[in-house]
Amino acid sequence: MSSISTPVVATEGKKVPLHNIFAFSLPGLPLAGLLVIAGVYLPRYYVQLGVGFVAVAAALGVIRLLDVFLDPVLGLLIDRTKTPIGRYRPWLLVGAPIAALGMYRVLAPDQAVTSDYLILWLLIAYVGNSMATLAIASWGSVLATNYNDRSRVYGWSQGIAVLGSAGLLLLPVLTHGRLVLGKAASMPSIGLMIAIAFAVTALVCALFTPERASAAPRPSFSLRDMRTAILRGSMIRIILADLLLTLGPGATAPIYVYFFKDAKGFTVIEVGFLLLFYIGSGIIGSPFWGAVARKVGKHRTVQIAGLAYAIAQTTLMALPRVWPHHTLAQGLPTAAGMFAVGFCASAFIPIVRAMVADVVDEVRLQTGQDLTSLIYSMVTTTSKIGAAIAVMLIFPVLKAVGYDGRDGVVNTPHAIFGLEMCYLFAPIIMVFLGSSMFFGYKLDAKRHAEIRAGLEAQAANDPAAAEESLVGVVTAPPEAAG
Repeated sequence: MSSISTPVVATEGKKVPLHNIFAFSLPGLPLAGLLVIAGVYLPRYYVQLGVGFVAVAAALGVIRLLDVFLDPVLGLLIDRTKTPIGRYRPWLLVGAPIAALGMYRVLAPDQAVTSDYLILWLLIAYVGNSMATLAIASWGSVLATNYNDRSRVYGWSQGIAVLGSAGLLLLPVLTHGRLVLGKAASMPSIGLMIAIAFAVTALVCALFTPERASAAPRPSFSLRDMRTAILRGSMIRIILADLLLTLGPGATAPIYVYFFKDAKGFTVIEVGFLLLFYIGSGIIGSPFWGAVARKVGKHRTVQIAGLAYAIAQTTLMALPRVWPHHTLAQGLPTAAGMFAVGFCASAFIPIVRAMVADVVDEVRLQTGQDLTSLIYSMVTTTSKIGAAIAVMLIFPVLKAVGYDGRDGVVNTPHAIFGLEMCYLFAPIIMVFLGSSMFFGYKLDAKRHAEIRAGLEAQAANDPAAAEESLVGVVTAPPEAAG
């Protein structure tokens, strides 16, 4: 692997080339697939394998809470990493195979499964996932350095990643019904596919994505660094918003199959196709919201998307149940509703991640410390807390209202009503609260331009403070980036 050490001065006019964005985004394909399986289909899969409803919820909650403490440690370690191939590239190359192994063993158990088995291998999968995800998120903040291009890069990356989830949901069509996401007999083969995808996409990303290397001193391990990263108005708002925006849509994920099967009347295969509309909408939605952010600002874009999400989610709930032997046309309104909800939700992750990159610059200007990965670990941590809370709250509520998720069980109207209320109110309330965090937010395009000017002034006076070089294989010279 070759390296390029020509000094690079970030300017507001340069853009990351699309071919670099494509290579950078590829690991998002298996990562997105892993999240769909773990968040939507894994609970039901393990219930079918004989692990109890509450035991599955407890196992998933424990894993996500344990994973929460991992991200800040990984962030500090990544920030202190300096290798000839860059800071983030080694963590992606190590994390991807660990995630692949863990997820394969989760989906293809070689023994009678228990909650302990699920915890062990899912923990391994999540460790690898954390390494790869945090490396990618941090890498994006130095790949694109200006305010608007960050919205573009994160928007396109999220849109490309959606293809991984969409591909899994299209497996029944692509394999003529031999592989179906959520079907017990299909899950081992799907696990193998994801493992191979991790290996290939991580390698392509590592080979063809440039990385800006920093000569700033390695940050020290101290609570002071944590306070520096967290205790500032912009970051506190982002952390709270990210938690709530994750908790909202995340509350629907573990009960998605149950809701559309038992409350709306669709078959398991049809439920998969409906999810395709939700997830697939991100292919268009993520770049769209990135473009909106370039016009009105990132925090305003999140607020607009949050309001639109509440309207779309309410409309989806109001659609009537379909009946057995329904026609395709009768299911189209629900498909359109899923597309609308997914389109709105696709704004949250990429725009918030782009906002974190701006905070990284703010911290670097004020402290001289490059805490990129530590700061990003704050939002990856809150996302996991949100997902853990969603699982640990929703499943016990379903049990309390008498809902039974096993195949063949006929639930009472009271139980179905409880399922519907969980699916409706939690997402809307949380998304409204998350969007409200950005009223009065100050780190906008104008403020970020001032920060970048300050960083460039520091670089002119002290070369050690600059983002000095590009490390890795670069297929086009920096000046061709526009």
